[in-house]
Amino acid sequence: MMGGLLATIFSMMAGGILGAFICLLVVGVMLLLLMTKDKHNLSALQRLSTRIGWQRAKMAKHNIYRSGPLGRTAWGKFQIPGLAAASQLSEYKDSYGRPFALLFYPSTRHFTVVINAEPDGASLVDDDQIDNWVAHWGQWLASLGHEPGIVAASVTVESAPDTGIRLRREVNHNIQPGSPAIAQAMLAEVVQSYPEGSALVSARVALTFKGTDRNGKRRKEEDMGRELASRLPALTQSLNATGAGAARPVTAQELCETIRIAYDPASAVLIDEARSQGMAPELQWTDVGPAGAQAFWDKYRHDSAWSVTWQMTQAPRGEVFSSVLSQLVGPHNDIDRKRVTLLYRPLDAATAARMVEADKRNASFRATTTARPSARTMAEARAADRTAQEEARGAGLVNFGMIVTGTVMTAEQIPDMIAAIDNLGATARVLLRPAYGSQDSSFVAGLPLGVVLQSHLSVPAGLRESL
Repeated sequence: MMGGLLATIFSMMAGGILGAFICLLVVGVMLLLLMTKDKHNLSALQRLSTRIGWQRAKMAKHNIYRSGPLGRTAWGKFQIPGLAAASQLSEYKDSYGRPFALLFYPSTRHFTVVINAEPDGASLVDDDQIDNWVAHWGQWLASLGHEPGIVAASVTVESAPDTGIRLRREVNHNIQPGSPAIAQAMLAEVVQSYPEGSALVSARVALTFKGTDRNGKRRKEEDMGRELASRLPALTQSLNATGAGAARPVTAQELCETIRIAYDPASAVLIDEARSQGMAPELQWTDVGPAGAQAFWDKYRHDSAWSVTWQMTQAPRGEVFSSVLSQLVGPHNDIDRKRVTLLYRPLDAATAARMVEADKRNASFRATTTARPSARTMAEARAADRTAQEEARGAGLVNFGMIVTGTVMTAEQIPDMIAAIDNLGATARVLLRPAYGSQDSSFVAGLPLGVVLQSHLSVPAGLRESL
């Protein structure tokens, strides 16, 4: 505001009344664009800049991707497009002798390990046990702030239709030739009928570490592999108490299959069929990307499927129960594949203490500046005070977000999928907004790859948050 007034005065001195009027008009339009916000708390200037950036990318055809020997890329590989294009995959073994995949991002010097979880689920579980899981999950998130070098963490829960191949393999492997005919007939009927309408739910945790030491010196990939090999057993063991089941590191082959299926869901049947015959496909990291992909303003086309990605713009207000996301992460008949990814950026103890005290002072100032503060202002002041008290008792503080990706096989299913996600977002008490103009980048961010979006922004994150 002060800068605009000064610019108006200088314009009047240099160009007279007309120049001052034009300058004042420009300043007023800019202030109007900054102050006008929608229900997602996005200013008109942010929406306008997103639209301009999308039009520039579309005119340069950066939204179209063709790979492979006949593609537009010079290397002729099926590389992952977008933010993860330069990623490199290697494999090491931890202290328990378990192989684990290690992703390296040269542009940000980040290293990512992925942990596979087998959630126990909340069905037929006592409330006390669920409360213990929630408490241990909070402790695990708080402990991330004390982990050396950690940058971000993400939890991806994916629901997909079950092909039934694993069930058929398990039944055929355990059936006895001399068993009664009626038992074999019953099992054969189960194999044929059970996969219809059933879903496969998987969960993965990605941990991203910075590739520099305390002095800012870059660390080699071999050094990070040896260090994370000694730290992974403790990280996976601590996840067991959170209800994540038997957590274990994801191998390079499993990660390749996961990303390949995400870009080409039709290949899931082929991969399961090959595994049932004991011939696991040997995928390389340069083979898991799509052969063709095209980003639109509000959707994303990749190989055999269409996807739409949403981002959370408002977290649930009031009390949040453990089952608030149960319907959102569960399978849905109108969505072929669905991924819900929770993004966490843990803060160290010093930064957390400084932030909660600043939030407490700001909330208290807003509540005391008016004679009759609103109920929402008073609720924010009480919440900030409780947060400061919990942090003083040792609780951790993390920045979090959520990305929801829905995938269908035909374009005609997209309207039904959008309506389903809108309803599921309402049941979870979160406000979801489609990632307009950045569907391809949001799709990659929703995968268990540990991509830290803030590290890829052209505008600094602090400046964006201030706007």
